[in-house]
Amino acid sequence: MPVKDWSDDILLVELSNDPIFTEDIVAAIERLESHPTLDAVLSFQSVTFINSSNLAKLLKLRRILVQNERQLRLCGISSHAWGIFLTTGLDKIFNFTDDVATALTSLQINRNNAGAEGESADRQ
Repeated sequence: MPVKDWSDDILLVELSNDPIFTEDIVAAIERLESHPTLDAVLSFQSVTFINSSNLAKLLKLRRILVQNERQLRLCGISSHAWGIFLTTGLDKIFNFTDDVATALTSLQINRNNAGAEGESADRQ
């Protein structure tokens, strides 16, 4: 199953090429809309092409996460797909990592840092 809970607060989505890409993203959007406390990692390991419809769905998914003050990581981007992100300027609004392990680690580090900042603010 391409959309799965990696932990209690992280959704891992292993995307495929279209037409399955669309189904994967729609399933992720539905999951995030019904569980607003989840962060998300999207693995592009198997994706070689991204079309404008795919980009629109990625932006919708990002909007849902931003509205819920959650985080998104895109990882395993091929050079062709990376070119699409660069050409459209979307490389500036998404957070990218090399692989799933790095994406998961960065989410955990950010969560721990946010928790530590909140604890020190509580103590002051």
